[in-house]
Amino acid sequence: MTQIAQEIPKVGLVMEAVKVVRWLKNVGDDVVQGEPLLEVETEKSVVEIEAAVTGRLTQILVQVDAQALVGDQVAWIESAEAGTATASPPSTFASPTTTLAPSVALPTLADSVVAAYSEAALTPSAAAVLDRERIRSTPVARKLAAERGIDIGGITGTGPGGRVQLEDVERGVGAPRPDTPAAQPLTSMRRALARAMTLSNATIPQFTVSLSVDWTVLQGLRAELSAKLPSGSPTLSLTDFLLQAIARALCEFPALNATFSGDPDSADARIVAASGAHIGLVVAADNGLLVPVMHDVERLGLAEIARRREDCVERGLKGRLKREEAEGATFSISNLGADGPDRFTAIINPPQSAILAVGRRRDCVVAREGAVVVRPLSDLTLTVDHRVADGRLASQFLARLVAILESRDWRVD
Repeated sequence: MTQIAQEIPKVGLVMEAVKVVRWLKNVGDDVVQGEPLLEVETEKSVVEIEAAVTGRLTQILVQVDAQALVGDQVAWIESAEAGTATASPPSTFASPTTTLAPSVALPTLADSVVAAYSEAALTPSAAAVLDRERIRSTPVARKLAAERGIDIGGITGTGPGGRVQLEDVERGVGAPRPDTPAAQPLTSMRRALARAMTLSNATIPQFTVSLSVDWTVLQGLRAELSAKLPSGSPTLSLTDFLLQAIARALCEFPALNATFSGDPDSADARIVAASGAHIGLVVAADNGLLVPVMHDVERLGLAEIARRREDCVERGLKGRLKREEAEGATFSISNLGADGPDRFTAIINPPQSAILAVGRRRDCVVAREGAVVVRPLSDLTLTVDHRVADGRLASQFLARLVAILESRDWRVD
């Protein structure tokens, strides 16, 4: 038998440290590779970490509420399988005494920056963004250092894991200037979102196309189709129809369901098509945005889409998404609801290639068959990575999506 280390994996490029929330197994319990072993809280969500191998849990190295960094060993599993091991596990584990602040932060747009978008595949501009992030520091510390012309890499940090904080920079330059406005520290969710959007703008050439959709037919169908659902089923929302329509359109236009990988100037640059429609649903939270991911939507009827959508959003708001539900999206949809704007533009979540922004539904005066009528319309704006698709293809995709939404052809179960 071999002692194999259980390590903290990296859920996304923006993840650095976690706090252990709960151990799902006790010392002496049998574990199976792939089953949930512990829950950890990142700056974005609470996720489950799976057992690395099958065997018996012999030692827990990091207790509940303690902090660990990505790659840290948190437990030992006795197993007959080959793996990363040492001759004898250490008897103690020196974990940092500072723990992460409790958070109900949920999967954000940054969750889409997953391991598949590896550092090796980044363009030079993206690598520069990540190089700056390697200097462990808070955003306000970096801002002050930039304003004072100080190399933040030469400052010794006193925060968790050696992170340079605002106070560390101030000690190096004296008290803040009297006319300096008060800085507002970022929440964990907002920090992760800022990183992801900075990476998106630095690495993805983006363009948009827009088209209006008429909800008249679909509004009439909702009650009719809802009546066919089993008792106790969630009410069908327009979002459920959007999810199914997008999945169908993505199957017809796989270029919008792909990832661009590598430096465009390199021979290794390629476009990698996804194997299914894995759609991230952008949801507003009190302190930012969360993006639960619904996988293989093209296989689901409206009833199952509604059930999963309601379940994912409810657990997401409680910070209880599974790891696979917080990553792996190939396309995203952002709908700001009835109180949102008529039209807006969303930023692509790396490494995806497209995101759809849905404007609020409103009554509009339009011409139909020679008559002036009032119809419920919404503006749909599609943001696309120009490296994987051009304007013509994006326009064709959006036109097909509108045609599906305005039809009576829907799969209920």
